[in-house]
Amino acid sequence: MRSLSTFLCSIIIILIISCAEKTPDPRLEQPEEFKQVLDAHGDWNKWIDSKAFSYTMIHETNLTQENHFFNLDSRKGRIDAQNFQIGFDGEKVWISPNRQAFAGNSVRFYHNLYFYFFSIPYIFTDPGVNVKKVDNKTLNGEEFEAFEVSFDEGKGDSPEDQYVMLVDSETKRLQWLLYTVTFFDQSNSQFNALKYEDYRDAGGLVFPRIMTGYTLEGDSTGRIRYQVSFSDVVLSEDPLNEDIFEMPEKQAVVAN
Repeated sequence: MRSLSTFLCSIIIILIISCAEKTPDPRLEQPEEFKQVLDAHGDWNKWIDSKAFSYTMIHETNLTQENHFFNLDSRKGRIDAQNFQIGFDGEKVWISPNRQAFAGNSVRFYHNLYFYFFSIPYIFTDPGVNVKKVDNKTLNGEEFEAFEVSFDEGKGDSPEDQYVMLVDSETKRLQWLLYTVTFFDQSNSQFNALKYEDYRDAGGLVFPRIMTGYTLEGDSTGRIRYQVSFSDVVLSEDPLNEDIFEMPEKQAVVAN
């Protein structure tokens, strides 16, 4: 009996030590001012703890619908649309039934474009992403708190991209994102503007129901470039089946 008690005590001690020595997730270590922004968007630990993310997106310009599915640790993803299916298996981006089914310039550029925009500010907790509060900026005559975002060398497909979050000084929520696109031209320094509005709760985190893209002309927005809306947002602590990200054996090609 004594041996059994000693054994059980040893197991308990090992478990206590293991828990105590567990390394904190580095994504939780963020600048305090950025933490205030994250806190204003809900319990952002849920983003850290989640393994899968899915939602429905509608292009408001032509009312086409897409269903997006992602595993957050690997960033494997799939987009199901009416005329095509796009997937990323961790190495290659593929499209089904053929490249002609997608009218955009680059399937690789598109496969996680809206996922990334929609996941801000949570996704800026990623390793290799640096967030720094800077002087306030004015857009359309309104002043916002500003946070510049930069990326370590080699981070993602376009580490030269520049992002500036414009945050409401009272609510601390993201209102605008100013961004450059260097995927097609690394020297591109032209900023665009993306408006975040009509936040909705999704399991303890809030996401915009509508995002509207604009051209940017100095400190003012210009014409509307696109508008998308979102629904059926789901975060899960269980990853999606890896099989859904694999390229079909027939009627699918690797695409860049």
